[in-house]
Amino acid sequence: PMKKIYLYGNWKMNMLPFEGEEFCRTLGNKMQGDIYSSEMIQVCLFPPFLTIPEVLKSLPEDVPAACGAQDGYFEDRGAFTGEVSMDMVKAVGCSHVLVGHSERRHIFGESNEIVAKKLAKAIETGLKTVLCFGETLDERESGKTLAVVREQLESAFAGLDKDKSCCRVILAYEPVWAIGTGKNARPEDAQEVCAFAAKMAGDYFGTHPKIPVLYGGSVKESNALDLLSQHDIDGALVGGASLKVDSFLGIYENYRKISV
Repeated sequence: PMKKIYLYGNWKMNMLPFEGEEFCRTLGNKMQGDIYSSEMIQVCLFPPFLTIPEVLKSLPEDVPAACGAQDGYFEDRGAFTGEVSMDMVKAVGCSHVLVGHSERRHIFGESNEIVAKKLAKAIETGLKTVLCFGETLDERESGKTLAVVREQLESAFAGLDKDKSCCRVILAYEPVWAIGTGKNARPEDAQEVCAFAAKMAGDYFGTHPKIPVLYGGSVKESNALDLLSQHDIDGALVGGASLKVDSFLGIYENYRKISV
């Protein structure tokens, strides 16, 4: 049976406001037709902060597409030059936010502790929060993948109110070595980690509703079917391929084509 697919696009530091607006207009035109019903797909775009208003303004209302921020800070206000609070993310109209993306962890030095604070703040603010996790190449090669994932998830879950959080957490497994490198995890490796994460979330939050687990890391049209047909992969967090409407929607269409 076909499952609902979460197709999330992380634009990273790309897309000026006018480019975001153009993208959304094209997206609206292409997302017509039965396969784009809200039972079958949920799209969410994560533009850079300054492009968010244009995206929100130009996302058509008749398609199941939302907008989120790529990050947010764990304090409500104060002397934190250059930061954006979760309240601001929500106030501008976003429904989603990413926390703990590997680029935040590895380039900007965010610890598990900081990621946990951001997650708790985002959930308290009422945002649907995509918690990213994943291992480095060294960690995978030395057999530590599941231990690293367990530690990242346990640390992030520890501060959460289970009842409030279960409907607001989305997990995204992103092996650090597969981001922007063109290498992607083999479908069975991605499945193994996503199943492990889904079980941890089920044990922690209870199994209903099931917390979606997305896979990210060089997802593109050519590998979409193999990845999305895995039992515990509910969707994709897409980087480079999310910058063009055709390659972004092509990920979902290639999955649908074969499974129809």
